[in-house]
Amino acid sequence: MAKLYFRYGAMNSGKSTALLQAAFNYEEREQRVLLAKPALDTKADADIASRLGMTRRADVLIAPDDGVRDLLRDAMRPGPGDGRTVACVLVDEAQFLTEHQVDDLLRLAVLDEVPVMAYGIRTDFRTVAFPGSARLLQIAHSLEELKTICRCGRKAIFNARLVDGEYVFDGGQIAIDEGDVTYEALCGADYLAASGGRLASDAWDR
Repeated sequence: MAKLYFRYGAMNSGKSTALLQAAFNYEEREQRVLLAKPALDTKADADIASRLGMTRRADVLIAPDDGVRDLLRDAMRPGPGDGRTVACVLVDEAQFLTEHQVDDLLRLAVLDEVPVMAYGIRTDFRTVAFPGSARLLQIAHSLEELKTICRCGRKAIFNARLVDGEYVFDGGQIAIDEGDVTYEALCGADYLAASGGRLASDAWDR
């Protein structure tokens, strides 16, 4: 039986790099892969881009109302002159998927017997889980943490949002291409220092 994998980490933990490396490994062995990403992720248009400068066009963009299983099965049909079946589906920025779309990834793996590797972050800048990530943590066959470090050298686990260089702890869960918004991966201690000790269960609006 094929499996659904979730490989997660804080910002800048090399998730897209790992995805592109996995695609390369399959194709080096003449296996066909399918690369997908949510259309909501507009920072690189239709590309999957790593911090190391590697870039590759996604084969499929997933809109919020798409049925993922049908969408990916259509995309997996062999093209002209290529009779190979898809050996693996690789999904970048999986946190932006809906819960139903993640369920479709599981169906694709189990019922259609196509391995699916999803890559994403667990929580937003307020430490609240993204719906897609929460569902992946619940149903994926395999979970793997991709690690990165905080500025202090400890393991980073949270993603802090900065606007014009200042930490902010309110606002929408998703802020892509909205002014001077950046993110920093922090350990628990530095995150709490920046937030004044607050977490999402405290006084912030959800």
